[in-house]
Amino acid sequence: MMGAIILLHRWLGVALCLLFAMWFATGIVMHFVPFPSLTEAERFAGLAPVDRAQLIIGAADAVVSSGITGATRVRLIQRSDGPVYIVSGALLMRAVRGADGRDATVASDDVALAIAQAHARSRGIDAARAAVIAHRNYDQWSVPNGFDRHRPLFRVALGDAAGTEFYVSSLTGEVVLDTTRSERGWNLAGSVLHWIYPTVLRRDWRLWDRVVWTLSLLASIAALLGAVLGIARIRLRGGMLGSPYRGWHALHHIVGLVATIFVLTWIVSGWLSMDHGLLFSRGQLTAGEAGEINVAPDWRTVTSLRWEPMPSSAREIEWFAFNGNVYRRDRIGLADQTLTRAGETPRVGQAGVLSALEVQGLVARLAPRRDTPFVLADDDDYPARSVVPGAPVYRSKCGDLWFDIDGADGSVLQRLDASRRAYRWAYSALHTLDFPVLTAHPRLRDVLIVGLCALGLVFSITGIVIGWRRLRLSLAS
Repeated sequence: MMGAIILLHRWLGVALCLLFAMWFATGIVMHFVPFPSLTEAERFAGLAPVDRAQLIIGAADAVVSSGITGATRVRLIQRSDGPVYIVSGALLMRAVRGADGRDATVASDDVALAIAQAHARSRGIDAARAAVIAHRNYDQWSVPNGFDRHRPLFRVALGDAAGTEFYVSSLTGEVVLDTTRSERGWNLAGSVLHWIYPTVLRRDWRLWDRVVWTLSLLASIAALLGAVLGIARIRLRGGMLGSPYRGWHALHHIVGLVATIFVLTWIVSGWLSMDHGLLFSRGQLTAGEAGEINVAPDWRTVTSLRWEPMPSSAREIEWFAFNGNVYRRDRIGLADQTLTRAGETPRVGQAGVLSALEVQGLVARLAPRRDTPFVLADDDDYPARSVVPGAPVYRSKCGDLWFDIDGADGSVLQRLDASRRAYRWAYSALHTLDFPVLTAHPRLRDVLIVGLCALGLVFSITGIVIGWRRLRLSLAS
């Protein structure tokens, strides 16, 4: 048995030692420079106030024009070419013009360029030399599945000092992604390598998933065998623990023993990042739950919520269904919104959110046994954040099943059963060290992540040297 362990660990190590080293080195980069994305603060900063004078049709008319049966949300934004309604259903999304209800998809470079320049001006970014440089489905920064409904994307280079590039959705005409030269450079040395994310592979999600899952599983087996072998090879010398090896093998053994717990848990938790429902639940709503939550309203009832009294400074207006009622929320600032339910007066300030009683009414339709919803604390073990900074997130416990609901817009942020709660610790906590005690002390967490990844990198380098020597010896013989 030990001979088989040695043989398997040796050749898995030879095959994967470079991969181990790459994962540890790029893990440090990723901790400080995440994959490019458009944050909510950046998205909202790029919005202009909605021009009511250009609006002719209302939200109910927009739903009819979109042709989407079962629409549950309607957003109104101001584009450079006029106000646009974005109608969303469970599976489909359409954009229609607020002036006449016509299709508002973007097909020309000129329109996409104007939208990107307007967004840049609102954010105070120089876009005088902006130009559309691509119109395609995929590139290195737009491969995530979340962009599928927006493809093809217009890629606009702003020509500013930071090398900023915007991606404009051809479906809605919104800026959905931004990158800078620095982000792109660091991510080529970070996320792209760490996730094995080259465009040619990642654009085929199933193929990418199988490749990374298999490599991560083999790496986990190699780490587990190494831990067993390392512990079994410990020797007592003069009352002290030692290694029977010499040179690089001894260094590999000793460093491996020091780093065993971290290397094993980090590699295995990395493999779990590719779980996708194999061992743990995915945290997705069941068909029955989705049917209760995403009930399409009678959009004729939004007449009283058409756009009176719409604040002149509102940058985004959204109509959404929640527990059989239709609400309109007017976003005036990133953390400032007004919420109105049909037939009621607007709620402003801190009251401009859903109440715990309203959330309880929805959850009552999901499960017969439930606790009174409560507002999540910032240091909750299973954190969730509202789309609106400072807005409450309500957690309702229905026996062993928990629902986290955004008080700002009624969306379900998390569905946590026992399996999903376990996954939070098995993957997220072990792989990113986001234990509450460490997230409360970010500098300490930074030091631990860098230090442990550096230790893992040193350990991997010893494996590379040993592997190279073994490979040369095998080829020579």
